[in-house]
Amino acid sequence: MSGTKPDILWAPHQVDRFVVCDSELSLYHVESTVNSELKAGSLRLSEDSAATLLSINSDTPYMKCVAWYLNYDPECLLAVGQANGRVVLTSLGQDHNSKFKDLIGKEFVPKHARQCNTLAWNPLDSNWLAAGLDKHRADFSVLIWDICSKYTPDIVPMEKVRLSAGETETTLLVTKPLYELGQNDACLSLCWLPRDQKLLLAGMHRNLAIFDLRNTSQKMFVNTKAVQGVTVDPYFHDRVASFYEGQVAIWDLRKFEKPVLTLTEQPKPLTKVAWCPTRTGLLATLTRDSNIIRLYDMQHTPTPIGDETEPTIIERSVQPCDNYIASFAWHPTSQNRMIVVTPNRTMSDFTVFERISLAWSPITSLMWACGRHLYECAEEENDNSLEKDIATKMRLRALSRYGLDTEQVWRNHILAGNEDPQLKSLWYTLHFMKQYTEDMDQKSPGNKGSLVYAGIKSIIKSSLGMVESSRHNWSGLDKQADIQNLSEERILALQLCGWIKKGTDTDVGPFLNSLVQEGEWERAAAVALFNLDIRRAIQILNEGASSEKGDLNLNVVAMALSGYTDEKNSLWREMCGTLRLQLNNPYLCVMFAFLTSETGSYDGVLYENKVAVRDRVAFACKFLGDTQLNRYIEKLTNEMKEAGNLEGILLTGLTKDGVDLMESYVDKTGDVQTASYCMLQVFVSCNFCGKSISYSCSTVPHQGRGFSQYGVSGSPTKSKVTSCPGCRKPLPRCALCLINMGTPVSSCPGGSKSDEKVDLSKDKKLAQFNNWFTWCHNCRHGGHAGHMLSWFRDHAECPVSACTCKCMQLDTTGNLVPAETVQP
Repeated sequence: MSGTKPDILWAPHQVDRFVVCDSELSLYHVESTVNSELKAGSLRLSEDSAATLLSINSDTPYMKCVAWYLNYDPECLLAVGQANGRVVLTSLGQDHNSKFKDLIGKEFVPKHARQCNTLAWNPLDSNWLAAGLDKHRADFSVLIWDICSKYTPDIVPMEKVRLSAGETETTLLVTKPLYELGQNDACLSLCWLPRDQKLLLAGMHRNLAIFDLRNTSQKMFVNTKAVQGVTVDPYFHDRVASFYEGQVAIWDLRKFEKPVLTLTEQPKPLTKVAWCPTRTGLLATLTRDSNIIRLYDMQHTPTPIGDETEPTIIERSVQPCDNYIASFAWHPTSQNRMIVVTPNRTMSDFTVFERISLAWSPITSLMWACGRHLYECAEEENDNSLEKDIATKMRLRALSRYGLDTEQVWRNHILAGNEDPQLKSLWYTLHFMKQYTEDMDQKSPGNKGSLVYAGIKSIIKSSLGMVESSRHNWSGLDKQADIQNLSEERILALQLCGWIKKGTDTDVGPFLNSLVQEGEWERAAAVALFNLDIRRAIQILNEGASSEKGDLNLNVVAMALSGYTDEKNSLWREMCGTLRLQLNNPYLCVMFAFLTSETGSYDGVLYENKVAVRDRVAFACKFLGDTQLNRYIEKLTNEMKEAGNLEGILLTGLTKDGVDLMESYVDKTGDVQTASYCMLQVFVSCNFCGKSISYSCSTVPHQGRGFSQYGVSGSPTKSKVTSCPGCRKPLPRCALCLINMGTPVSSCPGGSKSDEKVDLSKDKKLAQFNNWFTWCHNCRHGGHAGHMLSWFRDHAECPVSACTCKCMQLDTTGNLVPAETVQP
């Protein structure tokens, strides 16, 4: 304004207009420029908006404050407070045919001239206008005018004053206010309280005062220096903000003795504070010579309860432009939108974006809230990106009961969608391990069942130095090839690879038939060739070429195979060596690599990474000697562990190497679901015979009792299993009750005394979990789960004498509080 920095005001009801006030009044119209170019003469406000100057009013000099009329009609009526204390009603583009045209130019004159500091329209009675003036010892500082009043005292005659040369319209000078308040004091700021038409809050010289116009002789006030810029929260009418120098005070009018909150003091004096009209509890502040607007979010501020209660706020800063900001104004309807003006009248349209709160549902739906809007991330119909997300995959697999088929373990890869070859290899491997472990446990009294779960790497190491090679005839050719004699361990390895069935029969025919049924013609032909049956390989390729989904090129490959010769310098070997590099199918490549390789040198087969690991391992078991085989298995195992390839479980088994491989797989894919279900295949084994205790107990015929022998059937006469059902050696004892594991807690001799010692609940029936085996992976001591939990409620160290292991502190579960100890 005159001699000061410009101010800016949004129109209360015309959302596309605002006024800039300094030495003159300038009315602007805001337009969107999203789909249009910037018009000539327009001012760029933001990337999406521009302003066009509509009109200028220079008829009101010495402006100190401006307030926009709050009613709809007249739409561009403004009250201007001047340096001499007068309040003038003026207009920008006012329709002179309006019934309110007589208001334009009307002046309200105090008895004594002094500066008008602030103006405020009454939000309930739109004709009332409050003006705050400087102090005068013989006059009031708060004057409330009725703009429709025509009353003029007799001592001051009505005067007709020309607005400007050439105009014939006249105006009235109104000198008698409706109310006079604040005698012998100064009013620096004021605002009406929306809850009542006749309540006015004023920032006087040294106090905040609430005037009730129904009884002007009394007022409620509080002494404070924070008397500037008083403004009421539009969403919480009892909350008021004011400031002094660089500090903002937040008041609750229901508890007006002191501020409920004092905001962080700024290094420079404040020039303006304003509540956001479209967002509850959001206060903006501006300091002198700053391009930063500070925002204080008080939407979650609790109501003061005690004297020391201070509400919490969230503070943040925004920078609408690079230059210093002279003033700002919130948009009346657009959420969090404001416009700022700089000292040189450069303007910027700016939106304060809310902090975004994200929520991710268990079914992977993503939603977020921003202001009043709630957004949902919708999947496009042709977007397959979510299908590749592991969280989505795990959810869909869980719905299909993936991993829970413990009888036909191999079916779990079908439940997973039958799309991942690694999962197929994993579950077939675990299926074969379970199948052959059960078979060996029932037939052999030794400890070979546990060797199956140790993987082919351990199986092969157990047979080093026991295998020799011999010459075998090709089927369909008058030739021989060197093949290793199959030991019991190598036969077991081939069984785990799926090439042969359980038993002593080493025929791969059933395996070839299953591959043909699944349409894996190339793989079936390769396996037949590796078993020296070239005639069957050619037959399979011909069948594949003639099938509906077959490749006609398989006939060409079959023809090439039929011309096989073992002469080193033959044209056939030369052409096949060239053809192998041009084939896309890896199994066709390794077929020619095998036929053209030197005896004992099969790198072209063994290191073809696109061929399944189980087929390469089975090939190695048939053609490599002990030393070569062991070296190859060791190298391949390390590769699988490093790559996190689940096909490597065939080699590592469920050993430490298998855990390392699974860890690498989870790090690579995030598939914790498969890792968890895979580890369910781990079982408790006997220390002496290595057999699965749980499986043996469930398969030994005990008159159909099944797991009731563990004491979990609820029968009053529970059986005891205190020894391994396989070798009959005793099971470990519980470190607390000293009863062999497998004996139910409730059937322990002297159970009441034991329970008393370990502070077990006497009133609650023991859950089945209390009977489970549990032990520390560090010191290997343990016992019944119920006893262990009770012990570690009061102790930190292991219950075994002379053992100082702090078992429960080795895992985060040691910090969990048992459910029965939680108070409701």
